[in-house]
Amino acid sequence: VGRNQPLRRFSTKDEKTESNFLQELYGKNEKVENKNATSENVLAPNNPERLYRKVHVAEIARKPLLPGVFCAVLLEKNEKAIKEIVELKKQGAQAYLGVFMKKAEGEAIDPTDPAGHLYEYGTFAQVHTIVAMDTPDSAQLLLLGHRRIRRVSTVSSPQLEVNIEHLKDEPYKMDDALKATNMEIVSTLRELLQLNVLYGEQFRTLLSLTGSIDLHDISRLTDVAANLTSADDSVLQTKVLQQLNVTQRARDVLLLLKKEIELCRLQADIREQVESKIQREQRRLLLMEQLKSIKKELGLEKDDKSALIQRFNEKWSQRSVTAPEEVCRTVSAELEKLSGLETSSPEFNVTRTYLEWLTSLPWGITTPEKFDLDHAKQVLDSDHYGLEDVKERIFEFVAVGQLKGGKGQGKILCLVGPPGVGKTSIGKSIAAALNRKYFRFSVGGLSDVAEIKGHRRTYVGAMPGKVVQCLKSTQSSNPFILIDEIDKLGRGHSGDPASALLELLDPEQNSGFLDHYLDLPLDLSNALFVCTANQLDSIPGPLLDRMEVIRLSGYAADEKRAIARRYLEPAAAAEAGVPTVRGGMEIEGKKEEEKEKEKEKEMVEKNNTRTAENIVQLTDDALDALINEYCREAGVRNLKKHLDKVYRKAALKLVKQGAKVVDGEKVVGEKVGGVEEDKEKEKEKKTDELLLSSETVTDAPAVEAATPSSSSSSSSSSSSSSSATTPTTPTHLEYAGEPLIITQGNLKDFVGYPPFATDHFYESSTPAGVVMGLAWTPMGGATLYVEAARVEDSDSKGLVTTTGQLGDVFRESTQIAMTYARAFLARMKRRRGEEEGRRGGETGR
Repeated sequence: VGRNQPLRRFSTKDEKTESNFLQELYGKNEKVENKNATSENVLAPNNPERLYRKVHVAEIARKPLLPGVFCAVLLEKNEKAIKEIVELKKQGAQAYLGVFMKKAEGEAIDPTDPAGHLYEYGTFAQVHTIVAMDTPDSAQLLLLGHRRIRRVSTVSSPQLEVNIEHLKDEPYKMDDALKATNMEIVSTLRELLQLNVLYGEQFRTLLSLTGSIDLHDISRLTDVAANLTSADDSVLQTKVLQQLNVTQRARDVLLLLKKEIELCRLQADIREQVESKIQREQRRLLLMEQLKSIKKELGLEKDDKSALIQRFNEKWSQRSVTAPEEVCRTVSAELEKLSGLETSSPEFNVTRTYLEWLTSLPWGITTPEKFDLDHAKQVLDSDHYGLEDVKERIFEFVAVGQLKGGKGQGKILCLVGPPGVGKTSIGKSIAAALNRKYFRFSVGGLSDVAEIKGHRRTYVGAMPGKVVQCLKSTQSSNPFILIDEIDKLGRGHSGDPASALLELLDPEQNSGFLDHYLDLPLDLSNALFVCTANQLDSIPGPLLDRMEVIRLSGYAADEKRAIARRYLEPAAAAEAGVPTVRGGMEIEGKKEEEKEKEKEKEMVEKNNTRTAENIVQLTDDALDALINEYCREAGVRNLKKHLDKVYRKAALKLVKQGAKVVDGEKVVGEKVGGVEEDKEKEKEKKTDELLLSSETVTDAPAVEAATPSSSSSSSSSSSSSSSATTPTTPTHLEYAGEPLIITQGNLKDFVGYPPFATDHFYESSTPAGVVMGLAWTPMGGATLYVEAARVEDSDSKGLVTTTGQLGDVFRESTQIAMTYARAFLARMKRRRGEEEGRRGGETGR
């Protein structure tokens, strides 16, 4: 079996005696036990059962030490045993220990026995080598197992010393069955050593220490074979070490060897699969590299850097015609620089990213504008109601462009107004009316100048500013750029963004806007800038001076009503899934639809059913009350929230009253509106069941939600008409209850009690001492009653006391009123005195 050992030592035909085997195992000078040798160099003493009844204990944690096997053991916290072993070694004598394995977790332990944590059966082992450790109570031992022993009692602790009993194998007869088992063990062992190199190394190490193994000694052979397996520690302890029946031990070891063979074969299969997969991948990679080399030699393919440069050249060839000369020189220089850099160089990635931006910008490429007043009016009116000042300015812009022969121009506008009036959302409509690409970014809370001007290319992760990103995104040099929340600019350690906007929003300077990343002039003179703000006080004066301000004061009650009917109510009803009627308000462009509904209504009345639009209706008085008593803001965002709430409540009421949706495919032979073509089937319908058709409103613009960065982005219909609701498949609503009509009387059931009471405290004119005042509020303004009362028998002389949180204007008005009242009273007293004097003179005459 071992390649460095003579074959005669492992042949089953060897006629060695047991004494020769022991001589070869323990050394040339050792005598066999049955010989009465008394040499000083003997390794195994005569009659160890008689000489060694008490031994020191060496504990091992795993894999018990079997007879005939070497094992390295760390002996700890046993200074007494180490000293005795060292003394015996110095004297040239042999030292012996009892090696016992620790019990596994969960096994029963005798708490009264200091050695109760160890198995009862162990191995009587000879100390072959001892190596001292750092501490005197620990040492590294190399032990050779001799025979099986059993622990009888404990002599001392914690340095364990126990009484032992030497065990012998049970007598056995070497019959044919046992010989066959022995031969099968040898054959299996030879196969195992061939399958796994590690087992061969382990077996050769054992041979180098023991010298040889007698293959006829089945007891020793089974111990050595069991030591080569990877069986569990408990199995080796119970089925090998504690088993004194040699025949049964041989069978158990043979079973363990067979299992080990199966594991080795499974390991070999797994190894072959992994190696095969790796070989396929390596072969594929090798072939791919060869293919690349062949294509490169034939000129069919280029390397990554060459392909990248070619791609840049192709992109730039399309844009170099309209690009400025300075930009063309820069791109050419960067391409030449890139061709000389290695792909692993950090500068290569910086240059590549820079070229990506340069070749992606629309140098001189513009979008054809549409200067058509009718088209602009149609787009703006269909998307927004009111906002006449803004629309008029856009019409002027279109008219100027039309007179200039279709040549566009850049402007900087600033829309100022309270939240919810449609400042942000009208930007999309303006871009659609002018056929310009739309780009929006918010500067609310912006405190970094690099967001406007870009980073220097020397920084890691540098990027251009928002303006350059806008040009790349829109691929147009004349986009519509909406700068939102310009009155909420921040200012931090990274600079002042308001100062950076001075160059961007100056018509005289933005034709050569310089971004820090590109470091090339950009022509933004054709871009149309529109800024939005809630107030002008926080905008710096130089920045405000560069913009044309258009004020949006808000919506009146009639405008809010029209916006609600035209945009907000259909959107809220569609979002809630509630069919609705639009309160009788006619909408332009819906005449054909109304005619179809009239025909449908006639057919419905004929068949004794109702259309879906008769289910929920918000009356005009309810809408007026909602506007005047709940939503007094200048914008319509709060009105949209209340309408959403109304229709959510309406949906809840409909569901509670038994409304449910039936798929259109399941309703056989049913037309939109619940008309049945077959009269026979109509008679079979339940009289209390109504099939209603509700289609998602797609002809009305949907409401655009306000973005977190834009408080002035109107959530109303006027600010959101550019987005439309996605059409869905028509469904049939099955509802047998009464129509839900929302009036001013039951409005509080949907939105609660009104937060604003009526302003009219007096039925007719105000009484004496009461005047009407006006005050500014976030809601747009309010009327205030100011009442003056005279204190009777007061000692104060002309003292006026005011109550309430009055501003400087009201305090000044109070003093003016007091002064005027005093002058008026003095004048009246003087006139009364003159009249009394005149009447007295006449009486005397």
